[in-house]
Amino acid sequence: MDGHLSQVSQDDWIARAKTVLPAGGFGNFDPNIIIREGKGSRVWDENGKEYIDYLIGSGPMLLGHGHPEVLDATREQLDKGMTFFATNARGIELAEEIVRSVPCAEQVRFVSSGGEADMYAIRLARAFTGRDKIMKFEGGYHGMSAEAQMSLAPAKLVNFPQAVPDSAGIPESVRAEMLIAPFNDIDFARSLLAEHGHEIAGIIVEPLQRLIPPAPGFLEFLREECDRLGIVLIFDEVVTGYRFSYGGAQELYGVTPDLCSLGKIIGGGFPLAATAGRADIMAHFDKAIVGADGFLMQLGTLSGNPVAAVAGLKTMEILRRDGAYERLRHVGQTLMDAFSAHLNEAGHAHRIVGDQTLFDVVFTDRDVRDYRDVHGADMAKNIRFNTLLRERGIFKPMGKTYPSLAITDADIDQTIEAIAYAAKHLT
Repeated sequence: MDGHLSQVSQDDWIARAKTVLPAGGFGNFDPNIIIREGKGSRVWDENGKEYIDYLIGSGPMLLGHGHPEVLDATREQLDKGMTFFATNARGIELAEEIVRSVPCAEQVRFVSSGGEADMYAIRLARAFTGRDKIMKFEGGYHGMSAEAQMSLAPAKLVNFPQAVPDSAGIPESVRAEMLIAPFNDIDFARSLLAEHGHEIAGIIVEPLQRLIPPAPGFLEFLREECDRLGIVLIFDEVVTGYRFSYGGAQELYGVTPDLCSLGKIIGGGFPLAATAGRADIMAHFDKAIVGADGFLMQLGTLSGNPVAAVAGLKTMEILRRDGAYERLRHVGQTLMDAFSAHLNEAGHAHRIVGDQTLFDVVFTDRDVRDYRDVHGADMAKNIRFNTLLRERGIFKPMGKTYPSLAITDADIDQTIEAIAYAAKHLT
């Protein structure tokens, strides 16, 4: 990697993007930085500036960019074909490995994005129960469907369980089918279920909501109530699947949902996701079993793409090797300790929130248990802190730090130096 400058400057690319892309970007990340390439733990922008990458594609590059074994596996598949629409053996193998490793997974249906996987999980819950309402938690992210865009990041904090649409273009009728609860509040959830449990098809929850860990007993309570009321429990594990542990958050926390959504890591950096779960619920994808009235149609041109499946299989093989998760958690804990030590030394009130494999700084003097605790934090200070880190070559998103197995001890040292600089100069 020579870090050479592009013949077209980053400013030129930004100007070109503004003419052809709404808001000048893809809608995912700051459009004022254009990434040219990535290798291992590093990325380079179009001006040749080098960064240690803690965004890692928003999570899927757990092994880092361009892992040689993943590249070799995908090159071999490329010679055999890029996509078929028809079922292929590599996709079957990937489904078999998911069933072996994820506690709730008895069957798997592939899609191309985590948002699709969540959408189909919600639809499965409705098909299986014959009910319409869905319960979700304020601040929980479940993709871009109309249901998911209810109370994701509401600026207006209304009374629960009222839903607040986060996007234009969503019919008012969707709001009536969504019940919103505060994360980690067992008492409120109990009262909501007592009133509406017989109407609720599914409860969808991130086991770790964005960064916020579940309170002791919270996930267990949801499992018990869903069993009691005949509600489908859905874990959104698009982020936590194969990151928290090989069996995901449901393995780590010891609570098994009825369905889960998976994405990011199972595609090894390529577009691939899945809905997985109990066979009797997944049967709604099979018209021969459930009949025309119970059939849930699902089609996707790239679902089960063989190149993505091969990349996912090789990534998962590497994650099964001795020490992989121990190393990932060591990197994360070292960085969490560094953030805390330097921000404390500089006198900045904060909380380090999350898991060793996925965490960030929240600038607040109170404990963080739900979305409203994050919403009340000093977001402007967070922006300034991230800007200072980027100046020192640390590439990370607002609100998340994704460690990867590509991070070296030298990367850690450089990152800690950047943290110390940012904490000292933060105002």
